[in-house]
Amino acid sequence: MTQQASLVEYGARRVIITITAIFCALLEIVDTTIVNVALNDMRGNLGATMSEIGWVVTAYAIGNVIIIPMTSWLAQQFGRRNYFAVSIIMFTVASFLCGNASTLWELVLFRFIQGVGGGALLVTSQTIITESYPPEKRGMAQAIYGLGVIIGPTLGPPLGGYIIDHSSWPNIFYINIPIGIIATLLTLQFVRSPKYAEKKAANEIDWWGIAFLAAAVGALQYVLERGQEDDWFNDSTITILTVVSVLGFFFFVWRELVYKNPIVELRVLKNGNLRIGTILSFIMGFGLYGSTFVLPLYTQGLMGWTATQSGLLMLPAALMTAFMMPLIGKMLEKGIPQPYLIAAGMISFFVYSFWGYKIISPDTGKPDFFWMLIVRGVGLGLLFIPITAMSLSSLKGVQIGQGAAFTGMMRQLGGSFGIALITTFVSRRNELHRMDLVSKLDTNNPVVMDRVHSMQANFIHKGMDASTALKSAYQSLEYTVIKQQTVLSYMDVFLYLGILFLIFVPIVLLVKSNKKAGKLDASAMH
Repeated sequence: MTQQASLVEYGARRVIITITAIFCALLEIVDTTIVNVALNDMRGNLGATMSEIGWVVTAYAIGNVIIIPMTSWLAQQFGRRNYFAVSIIMFTVASFLCGNASTLWELVLFRFIQGVGGGALLVTSQTIITESYPPEKRGMAQAIYGLGVIIGPTLGPPLGGYIIDHSSWPNIFYINIPIGIIATLLTLQFVRSPKYAEKKAANEIDWWGIAFLAAAVGALQYVLERGQEDDWFNDSTITILTVVSVLGFFFFVWRELVYKNPIVELRVLKNGNLRIGTILSFIMGFGLYGSTFVLPLYTQGLMGWTATQSGLLMLPAALMTAFMMPLIGKMLEKGIPQPYLIAAGMISFFVYSFWGYKIISPDTGKPDFFWMLIVRGVGLGLLFIPITAMSLSSLKGVQIGQGAAFTGMMRQLGGSFGIALITTFVSRRNELHRMDLVSKLDTNNPVVMDRVHSMQANFIHKGMDASTALKSAYQSLEYTVIKQQTVLSYMDVFLYLGILFLIFVPIVLLVKSNKKAGKLDASAMH
């Protein structure tokens, strides 16, 4: 039996390994979104400004995105089981420290460490699950892993909302500790490492590659997270870090192509399927995190829902995706070409976005969102597994881990770009729609003045004097304008997000399908 074949597990052992890996992936992803609903409580508790508290999210994302491309190399250096176990321990200890933090910058530092530990969990758990299943079951393995990745961002807000409503913010970190301890023990007991080539001596390690990569992606993530808030290139820090990011990527690519032991093997991108897969992973991250970001903002900011209500709205879509996963795994195993499934997913996502564009208004109720979000759930199910299967289908040996690292990093960066662009886009569209709406509110227009006088009379009826009532009427009109401009901006977000996915449908259909997608060759594993 070859080393590759020996990594396949059967029976209870495979079930335990699969559950361990999914829990680790879930831990990482839930923690990306769970803090969003707790930022307000943290801000009050730690005496931070709104701008400063944003660092709690930014630090985690930077730690995450720096480590993801290095995971394959680190697994080779230390052995995959050891690296995975150390990452879980780092994540768990950092979770405890986050909950215990007494100042903002302590919390930011521990969130960065948590992000570094968490980045490894995502990619390594994908490789572990893939290699634990025999070749003919690999489509199903990707389906099982996909459950964690798709449901994770959705579980974060309602879980965080529930904890904040019924307890205090440190508990959103403490819930990771028991899961982390169990996952560490199960990993050390059951997960096995493939046999790698000899470890590199310290003087052969690509330290410059590590430095260039950390500078490039760390600076890029900062620019994306903070750009809109700091007014983009009008801020000197954003400008400097953009230059650092561009130069960092340039020198990183040069270094990896000339150094004999690169930290990230860029040559793996010669594989056509992986190249297409990384681009599609970026687009999927854009849509997944972008739409997960938009809806809570809209429902909480404009419609006054609580964090728990807003999070629960997304659950039916997540359950729909969970229902779809095994079905799509089976379709792949039966040889249905991945481009057809991906194109169907893109079209579903377009339908979801266009539906959102048509129905959102200040009066949209919870039932109006239901079927629209079910379509989103179907779309994400159709996208995730076929994209992952296509990306990794023709890779061999150690390239599987390298390919998983590329698709993982691009999905994360796609999410960061999506959130940064949507935030900027909403801000710009707000200004445009405001100018347009205000231009129609002419004080010489009798219809407008009738509305103002009607509201003034209403306020006088409630006991205000004429002058205060008039001021309140104008304030009320201003609030209506703000509400209307925000609705129009979110309508635009839905429309353009849908168009983006529609544009990619013909491109995806031109990709050659790999018939072995669901049945990866046994030699294609570490």
